[in-house]
Amino acid sequence: MFKTFPRGGIHPPENKLTADKPIEVLPLPAQVTVPVSQHIGAPATAVVEKGAAVKAGQVIAQAKGFVSANIHSPVSGKVNKIEPVTDTTGYKQMAVVIDVEGDEWVDTIDRSNILVKEVVMTREQIIERCQQCGLVGLGGATFPTHIKLTVPAGKKCDLIIINGVECEPYLTSDHRLMLEKGAEVLTGATIIMKALGVEKALIGIEANKPDAINHLAALSKDFKGVKVQPLKVKYPQGGEKQLIKACTGREVPSGGLPLDVGVVVQNVGTAFAVYEAVQKNKPLIERVVTVTGKSVSNPGNFLVRIGTPVTSLIQAAGGMPEDTGKVVNGGPMMGKALAMTDVPVTKGTSGIILFPADEARRSEVLPCIRCGKCSMACAMGLEPYLLAAASEKAMWDMAEKEKITDCMECGACAYTCPAKRPLLDYIRLGKTTVMRMVRERITK
Repeated sequence: MFKTFPRGGIHPPENKLTADKPIEVLPLPAQVTVPVSQHIGAPATAVVEKGAAVKAGQVIAQAKGFVSANIHSPVSGKVNKIEPVTDTTGYKQMAVVIDVEGDEWVDTIDRSNILVKEVVMTREQIIERCQQCGLVGLGGATFPTHIKLTVPAGKKCDLIIINGVECEPYLTSDHRLMLEKGAEVLTGATIIMKALGVEKALIGIEANKPDAINHLAALSKDFKGVKVQPLKVKYPQGGEKQLIKACTGREVPSGGLPLDVGVVVQNVGTAFAVYEAVQKNKPLIERVVTVTGKSVSNPGNFLVRIGTPVTSLIQAAGGMPEDTGKVVNGGPMMGKALAMTDVPVTKGTSGIILFPADEARRSEVLPCIRCGKCSMACAMGLEPYLLAAASEKAMWDMAEKEKITDCMECGACAYTCPAKRPLLDYIRLGKTTVMRMVRERITK
């Protein structure tokens, strides 16, 4: 039976243009740029110097603090420089630039394609390996995985959900991963189950991926406690709170976390990375990225080394179409437009979308007509028109009272607004400001 979450949601055109495109391995570039901050939390600290020789899989930046993640060299070669560079956010941050020389890997990494199902590590060893290998959530949030697998005192987890929803239009990297690396994904799920001490896992997949549902359902018969949960197609079902509600009926409270209802959610890509880290001792140095767009001549899903220039991905997809008006990092709903394409792929890069100019233009902003469509679309039960107005007028106390920090920034409100008001832009401003105010109150 197809399930879904009950409140809000929209149905944007799917445009899954690359769903039938097998994963291609992108050739190595001449140079990679590896930012030391590719995760939520404190930036890692570079532990290599200019001129140093490095191998693929070698630590080049050490995690600093509890909420942080190690950074590894994705290639072998020589460190050209360590300096601030512009990343996909448009801001400058410290990065290690490496000139590629061959493809020599650290010899402790198992590079074979042989499936290893038996999990011999203890819970503690699994969490430590995930920390050593620099794993973060690959669904977009990039939260360090080892922290998510550590249940704090007073909390209890009885279920994990593997997020295979991929509800963002255009993106298909998770879809292809489920089809081509299904057994590894399921093994990753069992590893996560062991790390959390739970006996049940659900893999949520939307009905627009029947091949993935059938494939993983067949494979799951050999994995104890793992079950596939088909879901109706509705955006933003990939959000943790919406996915938990759809799969279990449990509702995460306002301001709460999935663990408050006994659940941990991990993305399909993260489950695969956990498999590679624990069973193959492979750090997170590459990921699958969808490169697509209606005018792109050779859209596809590419296995890319971290630090590869986005320009290399665009070239592999046939080059920049002449009518391109905007390049977006991520999905069209929650992704961010790139100021330039000469930026590196990071652990959080799920897709690169090239939009034609006629689709990239902002429409004329008209006065709000009080239709309430934004509120009906909000999967969090918020009032976006009110939050946007409070943010525009710097009424921060009102914004906080109306729970602006509960916003998941899915963009459903702006998508449905007939007046084309930039609701999410204002709400993001207000959310950032209110969160800063809350932190300042706590630290006083």
